[in-house]
Amino acid sequence: MSNKPKGKKVNSILLAGFGGQGVLSMGQFLAYAGMLEGKEVSWVPSYGPEMRGGTANCLVTISDEEIDSPVFDYPDVVVAMNRPSLDRFENKVCCGGILITNSSMIDRPVQRGDIRLYEIPANEIANSLGNIKVANMVIIGALLEITGVVEVDSVVECLQKVLPASKPHLLVINKRALEMGAELVSSQDKKQRVAV
Repeated sequence: MSNKPKGKKVNSILLAGFGGQGVLSMGQFLAYAGMLEGKEVSWVPSYGPEMRGGTANCLVTISDEEIDSPVFDYPDVVVAMNRPSLDRFENKVCCGGILITNSSMIDRPVQRGDIRLYEIPANEIANSLGNIKVANMVIIGALLEITGVVEVDSVVECLQKVLPASKPHLLVINKRALEMGAELVSSQDKKQRVAV
């Protein structure tokens, strides 16, 4: 059974967090997975003073059609890995769009009522797996379950290419993180999961 929603396709994603959370890597994995599936992709990282203790972010576009511009103001999906990212980008989610938060790192409620919200305790899930560094994979698993923007198998193929063959346990834990993110979304309110 496909997890891809019917209707308008999600194709613009803003990922934000602080250094060390793997935000730029998340964007790269999504873009590479899209390339493996023969889609048009772009990945635009943000470098600058905000990298010092503030938010780092990247813009990802994945489309079946030619991409007019890799830069956008109001993405279909925003991922906020920490409170500063939520504060900065909550109002950028397009009306009817999707906001995915790492609820482990956010201590305030979301203010928007015109978007679909998914609160994922990514740090807790990663800690339960024994490696905090896979919190970003938990979020990717959730994002893919919600949007179907690329296939999980394509992300796994990317992981196989970048993770050292001498450490097969890293692939196992990253795959499990993807699965747990998807499982958490499946257990949340199904009414949120309407076509975008």
